[in-house]
Amino acid sequence: MRFTVDTDTGTAVHDVTEQVADVLPPSGDGVATVFVRHTTAGLVVNEPEARLLGDVETFLSELVPDEGWEHDRIDDNADSHLRALLLGESVTVPVRDGEPDLGTWQAILLVECDGPRSRTVEVIVH
Repeated sequence: MRFTVDTDTGTAVHDVTEQVADVLPPSGDGVATVFVRHTTAGLVVNEPEARLLGDVETFLSELVPDEGWEHDRIDDNADSHLRALLLGESVTVPVRDGEPDLGTWQAILLVECDGPRSRTVEVIVH
C-alpha cells in the first residue's frame, strides 16, 4: 500500500498519520511499517504541534550545515542526505481496529530534507 506526499519547501515536516490510516486494512490488529522510499527524507513519530514542527526544521538546519560536504560536488544536497540519515527511513507503529494506535500526542511525520519533491511512502502491515 502506497501514497505520495508532494512537498513544497527544502526542509519541512508533514503529518502523514491520516494518509497512513487511509491505506490500512479497515479492520484488524497488527503492526505497520511505514517506509519512505527516498534518501533525502525521513520518518519519525512525534507531536505535530506547529511550533515544534518549526523547531524540528530549525534543529536539523542548525545541526547539519548546508555547505562544506564532499557529496556536494555531485549534486549539492549532501546536507539533505545527512539530515535524513539522522532521522531514519521508517517507523513501526501498532495497528488496532484498522487504525494507527498512537499515543495522545503522537503522529507519524514525514520530514522532507530536500524539497520540493514528490515522496512515495510505503505501508506494510504485519
